Amino acid sequence: MNKPNLLPTRAGNTEFRWGEKTYIMGIVNLSPDSFSGDGIGADVGLAVEQAHRMVAEGAEVIDVGGESTRPGTKPLSIEDIEEEIKLVAPVIKRLAREIKVPISIDTYKSQVASRALEAGAAILNDIWGLKKDPYIAKLAAEAKTPIILMANQREDPARVGIVAKVIAYLREGIQTALEAGVPPENIIIDPGCGFGKTLEQNLELVNRLAELKALGKPILLGTSRKSMIGLVLDLPAEQRLEGNLAVTAIGIANGADMVRVHDVRQTALVCKMSDAIIRRGAISE
Repeated sequence: MNKPNLLPTRAGNTEFRWGEKTYIMGIVNLSPDSFSGDGIGADVGLAVEQAHRMVAEGAEVIDVGGESTRPGTKPLSIEDIEEEIKLVAPVIKRLAREIKVPISIDTYKSQVASRALEAGAAILNDIWGLKKDPYIAKLAAEAKTPIILMANQREDPARVGIVAKVIAYLREGIQTALEAGVPPENIIIDPGCGFGKTLEQNLELVNRLAELKALGKPILLGTSRKSMIGLVLDLPAEQRLEGNLAVTAIGIANGADMVRVHDVRQTALVCKMSDAIIRRGAISE
C-alpha cells in the first residue's frame, strides 16, 4: 500500500495516523429508545463500565450519544435538549477522567456540543453534516477538536445518483467547516449509511466507498446493526454481527479509515486481519 497521504488528526492526546491502520469507534448509546436495542439511559455507572470494556477490547474512540437517531424520531424540544445534556455530560465527564482514548459526542445541536466539550469531549460527531446547526463548526474551530460530518438524506432523498449526492452534501459541509476556521486535517467524513437511503443505495455506497476519497478526508463508516444488514440477512438488530463484520472488511478494502461499531472485540479482529492484507506496506514501514 502507498504511504498515507492524509495529514494526521489529533484529538486530545491521541493522534490518528490515517492509512496506517483502521481505527475503531465504540458506541455508547444513552438514549433508552436506541434502534439497536442497546440504549443505557441515565445509568452513568453502566455507561462508564461499557466504555471501559470497549477500550479494553480495542476501541480508540468512544462515541457517546443521548438522542435516538432511529427513523421517524421527532426532533427534540428545548426541554428535551436539556434532558439530553443531563444524560451525556456526566458520562463524558467521568470518562474524560478515567479513559485514555478521546470521547466523541454524537450530536447535531450546538447546545449539546458545547456542554459536551466542557465536560471533556474531544471530537464532535454531527449526523447532519452542519446542515442543522452550522455553529457546531465554530465550536470545533475554537476548541481545536476534530469534527465528523455525515451525509444525511432523510429530508432530501436521492432517487438516483446516491454517490454523487453524498459527495456534494459532504463537500458543502467541508466548506462550511473550513470557513468557520476548522483546520483541514480536523475534518472527517461519513457517508451516512442508513440515513434516508434505500437498501440498494446503502449497498452501493459501501461498494463505491473509495470514490469519497476524492474529498481528501479520512472516512468513517458506520453500519453496525443497521437495517441494511437486517434486510439482506432477515435478522433482528441483535443478530447482525456477522453481517456487519463482512461490511467492515469490505469497507476497509474500499477505503474506510475508521469504523463505528457496537461489537468492538470481534471488529478488532476483523480490522487487524484486513489491515494486514490491505495496509501491509504501511504496517511494515
